[in-house]
Amino acid sequence: MDVSGIYARESSTLNRVVQVGVVSGKLISVSFPDEIPDDAEHDNAHLDAVLDAIDGVEVDLSGIPIGLTVPTDQRRVLEAVRNVPRGETVDLGLLVRMAGLDPEDDESKETARRALAANPIPVVIPDHRIRDGPSAAPDDVAEALRRAEGL
Repeated sequence: MDVSGIYARESSTLNRVVQVGVVSGKLISVSFPDEIPDDAEHDNAHLDAVLDAIDGVEVDLSGIPIGLTVPTDQRRVLEAVRNVPRGETVDLGLLVRMAGLDPEDDESKETARRALAANPIPVVIPDHRIRDGPSAAPDDVAEALRRAEGL
């Protein structure tokens, strides 16, 4: 899938717009704007998968190719988040260990918090599964995702 663009549709579960950004077939962003942008297209497999996940469909998001442009230490955290299975949660300390950082180091914990708060691809990088960390998704979106996964 070698597509690029902005794709958006209304989510009936959230009653709000879900938008994805794709470059060369890689998902680079998931966001929740107030309205569908004029230049957005509607038909995209990555957007379909994200909307299905929000609706509670058991969809495997791990196969979606992503493009992360974040610092290396934050990338390690976000890649670790992507390994937390659907329907499970971990705390920030375990996430820090999963990312190969020092859970006893305050700076490592802060790095993890920054990575979660700035996550450019919420839903696909499921920061809503980190119990005591921030989520880049709006609160209502993170809560809908937790409900969909029985968390």
